[in-house]
Amino acid sequence: MDEKPYHHGDLKRALVDAGIALLEEAGPQGLSLRAIAARVGVSHAAPRRHFDGVLGLKTAIAAEGFRRHAAFMRDGLPAQTGRGDRRFAAMIGYVRFAQAHPHLFTLMFSTRDADFADPELQRAGAESYGVLSDIAAGLEPLYGDAPDARRRAETFLWSVVHGYSQLALTGLLHTDAHGTPLHRIEDVMPPIGTAAGDN
Repeated sequence: MDEKPYHHGDLKRALVDAGIALLEEAGPQGLSLRAIAARVGVSHAAPRRHFDGVLGLKTAIAAEGFRRHAAFMRDGLPAQTGRGDRRFAAMIGYVRFAQAHPHLFTLMFSTRDADFADPELQRAGAESYGVLSDIAAGLEPLYGDAPDARRRAETFLWSVVHGYSQLALTGLLHTDAHGTPLHRIEDVMPPIGTAAGDN
């Protein structure tokens, strides 16, 4: 049997993109090096030149997921408005990403499916977390004189928006008085912008 060629331009990027597409189409059970190679049109051995097995592939997919996640949070951020409005817009982007890419979102936060010691994944995760850190600015006064007030504010925002995203994905959100699921974080989250200097 003839082997398919290895050369495919930016093969690593093509394999990651194909992996994300397969993940979103078939879920994690459809993700394999062989299936991705077939989708890209290269030898089944070609992915092993870029990834250390399926874990390496999933780690690269998670890293790309965090980069896209950061972009979703930045998208539509109002530049000339107060911190509260920017914070709210980024949180909406966080939830919107989870709802648009549920399998990718789940993989990104799975320590079983990705190697979080990988430098590329750490950089991508830091990029995503950096948006969260930025929107936490101004909430420090809510924590009094705590020396780690900024970290507490970041953890609070992350807990709220990530927990809401998970509930939305599992279908366990409450419904409103008419029985409609509260699938938008803006339906349940009051604007967080009451801290001193949060304008």
